[in-house]
Amino acid sequence: MSQIELRPGLADVPVAESAVSFIDGKNARLEYRGIAVETLATQSCFEETAYLLLKGNLPTQKELADFDDQLRHHRRIKFRLTDLIKCLPETGHPMYALQATVAAMGMFYPARDVSNAKCNWESVVRLIAKMPTAVAAFHRIRHGDEPIKPRDDLDHAGNFYWMLFEKEPSPAIRKVIDACLVLHAEHTMNASTFSGRVTASTLANPYTVISAAVGTLTGPLHGGANEEVLTMLDEIGDIKNVRVWCEDAIANKKKIMGFGHRVYKVKDPRATVLQELADRVFIDTGKPAKYDLAVEMEKVMAEKLGPKGIYPNVDFYSGIVYEALGIQPDLFTPIFAIARVAGWLAHWLEQLQGNRIYRPEQIYVGKNNAPYVPLAKRA
Repeated sequence: MSQIELRPGLADVPVAESAVSFIDGKNARLEYRGIAVETLATQSCFEETAYLLLKGNLPTQKELADFDDQLRHHRRIKFRLTDLIKCLPETGHPMYALQATVAAMGMFYPARDVSNAKCNWESVVRLIAKMPTAVAAFHRIRHGDEPIKPRDDLDHAGNFYWMLFEKEPSPAIRKVIDACLVLHAEHTMNASTFSGRVTASTLANPYTVISAAVGTLTGPLHGGANEEVLTMLDEIGDIKNVRVWCEDAIANKKKIMGFGHRVYKVKDPRATVLQELADRVFIDTGKPAKYDLAVEMEKVMAEKLGPKGIYPNVDFYSGIVYEALGIQPDLFTPIFAIARVAGWLAHWLEQLQGNRIYRPEQIYVGKNNAPYVPLAKRA
């Protein structure tokens, strides 16, 4: 009998040392390289936050300007990548299109030698810069429209909005998109980050690493919860139904989307920031009825499940904000990916330092010494 303890899902098992981000789930604390995510979401921008995650420190003005310039000038994708996207089924989920496109990028920009720091940085820039272009291109093409070319005069958030809608966002809309990218940029050793690090440990090229992480994020237990929050709120329908719906869901042990987190036992700090920014952006877009439903639901759930440490996570409000901006629900998780690529790449670079291939153990529960029965003698 094996004496190895099985920990399903590697629950609470450390798999790496990391200096990228930190979570204190009891005190609603999330830090990127030691800086509170609330501070970054309100005072910084995605470009600066990505630099911080990748390099380990905040950039000087020149370093930020140079990094921003590199991102702006690497947004375009090869025309054959666009042709590839055009060949994908328009009914397919954008996450599958993104995974395929990222994997294909590795053929257009070979980066097999991961010991080459210059080549690695070029890959980092290309992935961060081009993933929004790929997402927007697939979205346009599946609706029968030509992709919109990126603009070098807009920042990362503003350019993504431009490529989706061919119009510039208002300052409030640009800020909330930027903040969403910051809030989703990194979150310690989650499933997709671990998947990326496992792939990185084989010394696979960075496009394969990010494709693996994107693929992991397609699973409903990791990405997509904000889409399901909207479906749930549609099911509730009216604010007067909230309490009855919640009580029934709790009684029947139904999964309530947007609530609870593996780490946080208080309200997710990202949800708090997003809610504050949402109030500002709704001045431009109009406040959706779903928002009032969500606020009421949070109150009821705090009363019912707060003592058990179940509170809203970032997905509870993000989908409502995206929908108010006119963004289709199946684009929510791709937006998560184009933000999280900064964190994935930071972990990739970290994994390469003192790398050792992941090779975990298993607990075997099958047969031993089983006989081979010739085919003719099998019943």
